[in-house]
Amino acid sequence: MWWDPDTIDRAVTRQFVCSHLLPDEIERLDRPLGFGDGLTDGTYWEWIDEKARRIFLILVDLGVPDQIFGVIDDSWDDEDLPVAKDQVDRLALTAERDEKMERRFYQRQFYYLLRPLQKGDHKVYQDNEVVPLDVVEKKTLAAGQTNSHPVDKVILPNQPDMVMCRRRVPLACGFGQGYMSQEDFLYEVNNIRNVQNDHLVSYWASYVHQGYGYVLFTPATDSSLKSFLTTTPAWMKNLDKRKQRELVMNWIHCLVDTLCFLHNRGLSHGNIRPSTVLFSGENIYFSDFTIFNPEALTGAEKNSFDKEAYDYAAPEQWFRPNSGPPSPIHRRATLSMLAMAMMHAPTPHLNPQAADVFSLGCVILELLSFLLKKQGRPFAAYRAAKHKTPGRGGAVLDSSFHKNLGQVESWMTQLAKDASKKDDQVFRGVSPMLHVVERMLSLHPSERPAAHDVQARLYKILTDACGISEPHCVHQYGGWDFGIGSLKLDSPTLVRNNSNDTMSIATKRSSGSGASLDYKRMSGGSVNTRRTGSISTGSGSQPEPSPRDRTSKMPLHDLGSGLRAIQNLRIRDKVRPWQSPVHAGNEQLP
Repeated sequence: MWWDPDTIDRAVTRQFVCSHLLPDEIERLDRPLGFGDGLTDGTYWEWIDEKARRIFLILVDLGVPDQIFGVIDDSWDDEDLPVAKDQVDRLALTAERDEKMERRFYQRQFYYLLRPLQKGDHKVYQDNEVVPLDVVEKKTLAAGQTNSHPVDKVILPNQPDMVMCRRRVPLACGFGQGYMSQEDFLYEVNNIRNVQNDHLVSYWASYVHQGYGYVLFTPATDSSLKSFLTTTPAWMKNLDKRKQRELVMNWIHCLVDTLCFLHNRGLSHGNIRPSTVLFSGENIYFSDFTIFNPEALTGAEKNSFDKEAYDYAAPEQWFRPNSGPPSPIHRRATLSMLAMAMMHAPTPHLNPQAADVFSLGCVILELLSFLLKKQGRPFAAYRAAKHKTPGRGGAVLDSSFHKNLGQVESWMTQLAKDASKKDDQVFRGVSPMLHVVERMLSLHPSERPAAHDVQARLYKILTDACGISEPHCVHQYGGWDFGIGSLKLDSPTLVRNNSNDTMSIATKRSSGSGASLDYKRMSGGSVNTRRTGSISTGSGSQPEPSPRDRTSKMPLHDLGSGLRAIQNLRIRDKVRPWQSPVHAGNEQLP
């Protein structure tokens, strides 16, 4: 039991006090106080009830409740707590001085002086104070991680129905070598305390105790989309099929809505991938993107190659800038070596929000694949299929989205065909949603839609095509000049071709060019991408770009050094099998 103020008030009644005293001691409760020379008409019971509830509980804890009378005669009350270690002997708890009893009193008194955490609190506890919380689960550390339980799950006594995730950070004390100073810890806490969203692991409270800083986040999630795609949990399998499908569509909308929330506040997540999309029961969340993220606290090797981060990253985050011919020793570099070089390439003008949109598009495509039972390893293997070359090997195949957009395109085509064969109305939203994802996965950041545009279009798809009348998250975070209720978009039109029973999309693209991607296999498993109308690789003169090309692309200095190679690539225009030709006004683009 945690002895917070409310619990103490409820527990210390006259009946409780009498239950710990002898009959003659009970009689003494109603006698006048033994001090004051008759100047006070209070009784011992009134003193306990009004001024010494905590002291009485401590004496009961130590097994000497009868000493309450002597303590009161010396005018001690709860306001005198905590009693300093060198002053405990003045309480005269035993007939002869007992240092062991005095130490016990000093230590136990803090269990009755609790300062419970409330939402939004930041408290600094003294080393001897007791922080009122219960640890319900400690995270098992992977091999090579040295920090002792930096992440666990806790419950507060004043929030018994809420499990929270606690993160621990060692603080620098004096000249010690800590993770951060207490001032820096408080600065980081103040930066994140107001970033609250129903589908984002969010700050709840924080405190400092015994040389460590602790941050509480809610909710404490159970699993990630990465594990979900590998093994479907039992609770999902037990749901009705229609409920499962609607739930997946709602998850997609919730994630887009949350990204909209972040981008409207001028923030970006920067780490969207299946392992950072989390679940607590049926609810879906983005992980926090703070310095207190578990990946940063569990001692993961900073210089190691993170294949998942590479696979779901936007192309501008990983393209390697031109830096002269490679060294002959490293010409047969592995994927890991190349990825590390690209990861550290400077991209000073990177648009992190556009990168978020690309990564979320990859996650949405994984969820749509799950909807059609084609998720996980088969999708990753399909993306990497063009890289399978004979010869000596062992290198990891490149299954990233940004290096295999041609394979991703054909995968989307197959998803649209599979969805067109389903009878459930929910599947009618798959093809128009794939059209939105196609734009989200645009090679150039400037051609990707903003998060609020994606949110608006997905809302229309869910309500009009899927028949979901009330999507889970419907918010307006700014940037819209219309309301959801009166939303009118050039939304994709579903067209069924009676001759071959395939699904296609007829729509207008509101911005960006109609150019698309074509991939050519090169030696070593690399990919060559070509753009029609851009700089020629031959010795001829450079053709003048069309007005449409000039207006649809960001200037080079806005795209960052990592994209200069992309801007010089050539792309052959083509129409995707599941997409009708793109129009601008009444004129069909070439």
